[in-house]
Order: sequence, then C-alpha cells, then structure tokens
Amino acid sequence: MKKYLAEMFGTMVLVLMGCGAAIFNGGCGIVPQVLTVAFAFGLSVVAMAHAIGGVSGCHINPAITLGVWLSGRISGKDAGFYMLFQVIGALIGSTLLYVLTKNIDMAYATTTGANALQNGVSVAGGVLAEIIFTFVFVLVVLGATDSKKGAGNLAGLAIGLTLVLVHIVCIPITGTSVNPARSIAPALFEGGAALNQLWIFIVAPMIGAAFSALVWRILSYEKE
Repeated sequence: MKKYLAEMFGTMVLVLMGCGAAIFNGGCGIVPQVLTVAFAFGLSVVAMAHAIGGVSGCHINPAITLGVWLSGRISGKDAGFYMLFQVIGALIGSTLLYVLTKNIDMAYATTTGANALQNGVSVAGGVLAEIIFTFVFVLVVLGATDSKKGAGNLAGLAIGLTLVLVHIVCIPITGTSVNPARSIAPALFEGGAALNQLWIFIVAPMIGAAFSALVWRILSYEKE
C-alpha cells in the first residue's frame, strides 16, 4: 500500500507544481511562461524521484507505468493500482489549485492548467505530438531506470530534464500532457473543450508509451 500512496502523493505534487506554474504565471503564451511551466514539471519529477523513488519508483504517470509493465518490470496488479492512485493524486492536486484560484484575486489565463489543442493545431496534429513526445519521454525513463544499463542515481535528473525538454517543444502544440493523470484532473474542473479533447491526452500518451516499451525491448535485448 505504501507504494500506491507514494504514487498518489508524487502525482499530487506534479500537478500542484506544474499546473500551478501555468495558472499563476499567466498560462503558456510567451517564452518565459513556457520555460517556467516546463521547468516546474521537470523539477517536480526530480524532486519526487528523490522523495519517493525508493518506495514506488516514482512513475507518477500512467504512461510510464504502462511502459514499465510492458517491459516486464511490474505486475499487472501493481500497474493497475499505480494508475488508479496516480489519478487520485492528480485530482487532489487539481482540487488544491481550484481552491487557491477561488481565494486569490488575480487575472488568470487559465484556472486549471488543463491541456487543449492550441490555435491552428488539428486533432491529428495533437495526437501525433502526444504520441511522439510521450514515446521519447518514456523511452528515456525506461533507459535511465534499467537495472543494468541505467543512469543509477542520476536517473531522476535525466528524466526530469527530458520532461523539461519535451514541454519546451510541445507546449505550443497541446500544452503538453504526456501524462493521462495530469490531463484528467484539470479537465474535470475546466470542462468544455478541455473535457471534449481529453481522450487525446489519454489515448495518445498510452500509445506512445507502448511504442517506447517495444523499442526498449529491442534495444536492450541480449541473446542468451
């Protein structure tokens, strides 16, 4: 149970800090805002990797959990409960942000940090972006955390910096999800277009994660 609670807490912090940066810094419209949000998400991962990595592995993302499960590093039962508690943690984080925005008098570009296709981005473009960038992100996670070929104590830093990189490129396209739990919770509070487009930020990251697991199996295969 401890590892499930760790995933809940870690995902809560990720949403609280990452989506919070989008809310309290006026959204993601200009370069400083993009960088602020990108680093907020990436540094949250680095922090949580050190805080809960020894307990649960610090997935805090259903797409990562799917990739780890498909790579044979976690049981189906644990994978299911990880995903459940990740969504619960994200909901707690979004609830805290919602309460804060209702009690602070500021002009917000967004009140939830929900994902949405940006102006000029088609559904196909958004789906492709989320598949591609989740693939890159989860592949780094699988490589960095590999017991034989991984980055050891530097894995958390490598993963966090990769998430920063992914956000810098993908924020202008979809606001960057690459994490279904991170998208589900804010969309429930936002409603409207965010809720209508939510399927993109659930399905596409999971497809990208599945591809990354397949590629990592190929790259890490060693003939007996």
